Amino acid sequence: MGMPADERLGLDIKRAEQALIAAKQVAVRPAGLTVPQYAALLALSDSPGISGAALARACLVTPQAMTVVLKNLEERGLVERSPHPWHRNVLEIRLTETGQAALRLADERAVVIERAIAAELSPEERDLLRDLLARCNEAITRATSEL
Repeated sequence: MGMPADERLGLDIKRAEQALIAAKQVAVRPAGLTVPQYAALLALSDSPGISGAALARACLVTPQAMTVVLKNLEERGLVERSPHPWHRNVLEIRLTETGQAALRLADERAVVIERAIAAELSPEERDLLRDLLARCNEAITRATSEL
């Protein structure tokens, strides 16, 4: 093997991501949401009227995955889609009142996890962590282009 397992940071990054997602699943479940649905509602609350493609980019998922999430949210009356006033082939997506209520409940609980992470780190450490993760992303992109 080219690198000892205990020197591979990928596993630490994956472990932290899995812990975060597992905790968020527990947090958003009482609102009747999955983590991808919660992420979509949260992004929609920040950008009402956004398109499905833009929403997928904001949530870091494929357009196909977002289509499935949106179909489920729309069937449950949490979002509504309507034609864009100028671009008839583009659907604008907005939260319904029911969607806003589900998001409020889920976010009240999910924010506890975010606060716990923030409380563990000083503001300087949080900035450093963001910088380090951004550098990891850049290194991954560079390495991928060489494959």
